[in-house]
Amino acid sequence: MSHASAAPSAGPRGLDLERLRGHLDAARPGLVAGALRGRLIEGGRSNLTYEVTDGVSRWVVRRPPLGHVLATAHDMRREHRVIAALHGTAVPVPGTVLLCEDESVLGAPFYVMDHVDGVPYRTAGELAALGPERTRRAVLGLVDTLVELHAVDPQAVGLGDFGRPEGFLDRQVRRWGKQLAASRGRELAGIDELHGALGRALPASPAPTVVHGDFRLDNVLIGGPDDTIRAVLDWEMSTLGDPLTDLGLLVMYSSDLGLAESAVSTTSGAPGHPTPAELIERYAARSGRDTGAIAWYTAFAWFKLAVILEGIHYRYTLGQTVGAGFDRIGELVPVFIEHGLTTLQDLRKG
Repeated sequence: MSHASAAPSAGPRGLDLERLRGHLDAARPGLVAGALRGRLIEGGRSNLTYEVTDGVSRWVVRRPPLGHVLATAHDMRREHRVIAALHGTAVPVPGTVLLCEDESVLGAPFYVMDHVDGVPYRTAGELAALGPERTRRAVLGLVDTLVELHAVDPQAVGLGDFGRPEGFLDRQVRRWGKQLAASRGRELAGIDELHGALGRALPASPAPTVVHGDFRLDNVLIGGPDDTIRAVLDWEMSTLGDPLTDLGLLVMYSSDLGLAESAVSTTSGAPGHPTPAELIERYAARSGRDTGAIAWYTAFAWFKLAVILEGIHYRYTLGQTVGAGFDRIGELVPVFIEHGLTTLQDLRKG
């Protein structure tokens, strides 16, 4: 049965399907074969992601959250630019269809990209369903993909001016310190100590690369018979900077939180999951970069997540969050601070 004649649906909030169809027909005549249907893809924490189909083909639409947002925090042009630039390199990204900065279409800038089949594994439980061998292969593939990303010459793909790598780490530490100050609603033991120690021990950065900024298992799609990474998604934090910040974050998300249950999951509990040391070793061997200061980058990742979680907790205390699970975020923050401090102590010992 053909879906081409199906009546158009109003679409989920933030996605006016008739306006989208009109824009696609004008900008890419012949692309869409029939009435569009769309659904929100759950899982994203900031920008909204929708799957759209005409019954024949499928696409993905990305737009900023509903309501007023800082333009810089959800820059569609930036995400579209980096994905379009990386298409054709060894980094798996979806093909881009178009970028629309005319806010009269959907009420905000948006871009459309090809739909890629694959699964985002968000928790150790989901990963465990693959079994130990496939889990190991998938997570090591994550490291290999990160190596491929950091091997891309930004200049060669038109991203030479994509960021300001000079003073990158210093700016990052300051930026997240400011973020913390903006969401301070309670006393947090050790967080100022951690922030100060990170600022005093800045490592010397290797040559800058494109960094993803939020590189972890649930921001990639895994599929196919070999559980390969089919696409890296969620590029809103990407820039030019220190590649080891991506590795530090991946190591953090692959570490054991030491909690039976938590609203924020790391994937380390899945049988067959490589240890953080294995991930670091594989990255170093394949990239040729010195990972001797990885403890700093991992401690910074713990700090960054502590600040993000404290921001969510702060909004929860003000009654500004919607949904379940937010009441438990606050108790996680001290755990992340403690891990950050412990990781930095390891650096001093080393």
